[in-house]
Amino acid sequence: MITYLHGKLAYKDPTFVIIDVAGIGYEVKISLTTFSAIKDKEEVRLQTFLHIKEDAHTLYGFYDLSEKKRFLDLISINGVGPSTGLMILSSLSADELQQAIVQEDVKTIQGVKGIGLKTAQRVILELKDKMKKEGLLDKTLEFSPQPRNSLREEALSALSTLGISKSMAVKQVDLILKESGTDITIEDLIKRTLKRT
Repeated sequence: MITYLHGKLAYKDPTFVIIDVAGIGYEVKISLTTFSAIKDKEEVRLQTFLHIKEDAHTLYGFYDLSEKKRFLDLISINGVGPSTGLMILSSLSADELQQAIVQEDVKTIQGVKGIGLKTAQRVILELKDKMKKEGLLDKTLEFSPQPRNSLREEALSALSTLGISKSMAVKQVDLILKESGTDITIEDLIKRTLKRT
C-alpha cells in the first residue's frame, strides 16, 4: 500500500495532481480542500489511498490526515465509492462533514451534488457514533484570490471533470463571478457552483 507521496508538483489541477517522485510521475486524484492547501507549493507530501479495481489502480491524495480519515470513513459505507467520497470532501471540509454528521444535518450532506436523501441518511447513521467519539483539529487554510480569467477557466475545467455539463457550469460560474467579483477563491467558486447545479 502507498501511504504517502513526497515529491515535486509536476502538474496541478483542482481535481488531480501529478507528483514527480524520483523521476516517476504519480497521478493523484484530490479534493478541492487539498487543492487549496497545495496550489501555491512546488513540493508536497500527500497522504494517499490506493483504490484497486479490476480495470484500474487509482491513487487518492489528501493534504492532511483528518481528510484522509474522513475519506476512508465515507468509502466504508455501502454505496459510497471513492468518487462520491471525493465529491463530498470537495463540497465540505473534514470538519464541516463531521459537524453535519454529529448534528444529523441531512440537508447539508444532501446539498452535495449526486447525494440523495437515502445516501445522506446512511452516511449519518453509519458514522454518527464514531464522529461523536472523535475530535478533529481545526485547520484553517488561507486562500488568496486569483485573476478572474484563469479562475473562470480553472473552475470550468474542474466542474467538467466532476461531471457538470458545460452549459450549466458556464451559466452558474458567470453568475457567481458577477455577484462576488474577483475576490472569490477557486475553491469557493467551485463549491458554490456545485451547490447550485
